[in-house]
Amino acid sequence: MANFKPGLVHAPVTPFKADHSIDYETYAKLIEFHLKNGAEAIAAPMPAGEDMSLKDDEQGVLLDFVIKQVKGRVPVIAHVSDAGTTIAIERAQHAAKAGAAAIVSHPPYFWHPKASMVTEHLAQIGNATQLPFFLCSPPVEDVGTPLTTEIMLDVIDRVPTLCGVVDATMDFVIMVETVSLGSAKRSGFQLIPGTDYMVPAGAIGGMGVFSPLAAVAPKLVKQVYELCTKQQFTQARAAQEDLAELAHCLKLAGLAGLKGALRAMGRDCGEPRPPARALTEAEHRKLAAGLQAMKFMQAEPRGW
Repeated sequence: MANFKPGLVHAPVTPFKADHSIDYETYAKLIEFHLKNGAEAIAAPMPAGEDMSLKDDEQGVLLDFVIKQVKGRVPVIAHVSDAGTTIAIERAQHAAKAGAAAIVSHPPYFWHPKASMVTEHLAQIGNATQLPFFLCSPPVEDVGTPLTTEIMLDVIDRVPTLCGVVDATMDFVIMVETVSLGSAKRSGFQLIPGTDYMVPAGAIGGMGVFSPLAAVAPKLVKQVYELCTKQQFTQARAAQEDLAELAHCLKLAGLAGLKGALRAMGRDCGEPRPPARALTEAEHRKLAAGLQAMKFMQAEPRGW
């Protein structure tokens, strides 16, 4: 149970129609794209999938849809975070019944409970099922209590199914402590980068990745992942720098950047839900031109 290793995890966006309803027809095509382009697991709906703008009933239906579409070809990891403990527990239990292979959750967001309360919140979620459980960093740490080393160590003591931390902080102290102190408490405890920066995490003992950029540049993501798996970090540096250039370009466009890049690559998944701002047509053209100027993007798949 605690030895579940997700590997190269793709974290897909959630496609929306013009009326902001979920576009399941496009979602099916997107999942198939991920599966044929290197995904060893699918995690949904992660922050890249706009989980915080999905209604409660949509969360469950979306997860059911992903599991049905994947048909057991790779593990599906259910993101079950919520500000309320009972809501997150219900999501975890739904994931277990639906056939998810694992669950992942971060501390409550939009309020600042004490560390002991966060530990209790995460422990109750982890113990609500027998599925492998992963902690993850909050998407925006200044709107909630951050995931600290101390919280992680307390949850390890309380949740036997805890397998590791999906870290998006890029904080080297936290990453090193996760590897060293987490492994001391539980053999095989994993540090998994929650961004596409695999080389820094891999160099200190991290493994795998939860990759949003795999939707845009799956070949480049897989190249860095495979080199890091072989601990060939020097050889991976150039490709990692290419990924960093791509990540920076999309970050400048805000939450809409990832979907803007997908549109430019011929895989239009609509615009993000409000309050996230959609790109203007001029911004779409600028983003597409930026991607076109990146020589490494020429090797990436166009369309579905």
